[in-house]
Amino acid sequence: MQNTIEEIEEAVTESSVWESIVEFLKYGITFGEDSQNPIRITVGLIILVFVIYVMTSLVLRFFKRLYSKRLPEADRTKFNTVFSFARWFVYVIVILVVFDSIGINVTAIFAASAALLVGVGLALQTLFQDILSGVFILIDQSLHVGDIIEIEDKVGRVVEIKLRTTRAVTIDNKVLVIPNHLYLTNSLYNWTQNGTSTRESVSVGVAYGSDVQLVKKLLLEAASKHPSVLKSPEPVVLFTGFGDSSLNFKVVFTLNDSFKAQFPSSDIRFEIDKLFREHNVSIPFPQRDIHIISKPKED
Repeated sequence: MQNTIEEIEEAVTESSVWESIVEFLKYGITFGEDSQNPIRITVGLIILVFVIYVMTSLVLRFFKRLYSKRLPEADRTKFNTVFSFARWFVYVIVILVVFDSIGINVTAIFAASAALLVGVGLALQTLFQDILSGVFILIDQSLHVGDIIEIEDKVGRVVEIKLRTTRAVTIDNKVLVIPNHLYLTNSLYNWTQNGTSTRESVSVGVAYGSDVQLVKKLLLEAASKHPSVLKSPEPVVLFTGFGDSSLNFKVVFTLNDSFKAQFPSSDIRFEIDKLFREHNVSIPFPQRDIHIISKPKED
């Protein structure tokens, strides 16, 4: 009989403890009591959201590790950047689903914040364009770190690609911060999309009557002896046309680092001037013949 009484007392104690826990979990604050769809936030709801957040984080982390192992090292950083943006989108979707499943009217939440969301959307329109453009860049891999790009007459080597901006360093060692939405509205020239080597050229004009075969030989010599010019493909000389005051030529050569092309091009121009002086090949300046016709005097 004594054991039965103790079991009953223990059951009553456990029941009171559970009732206290349930009462604690139900404790909360109600918003919009006078409306048709009031929103009540309880301790249990906060704990539930926290538990689901932790579980969602663990699942996302698992899939991140599983997928990133298959990616090359160069693409892993891009995937992490896109994943960090998509993760918050997943969190929002999961939280809204939880709210809807426990009876909270999600439509009411959206209706209450509709004006705020519209104002924020208009204010952050450019920001959203930059972020979406950054996602597109990272997914289609049209741009990589180390690429040499030209946009709006500015040339730089890409050093970092983020969701909102791309950072590039110019030849003058200045940092060029490019909003990603400019890639959608402007033409982008990727100098190294097909490889690091690019074709460069130097143009020059010689006087009429010059030995064009000698000019061709000197131009090839000036380009071939420069250490930065690749031996294959070999430099070539193009006779581009008959100008008003000169015969126009262009020597075309290949460089392995087009980012610093202005320095080899300058050296080749110095060498061309030197060789032309040694072989008496003149570079003419624009000339005009003026004929003065005098009007006969009237008697």
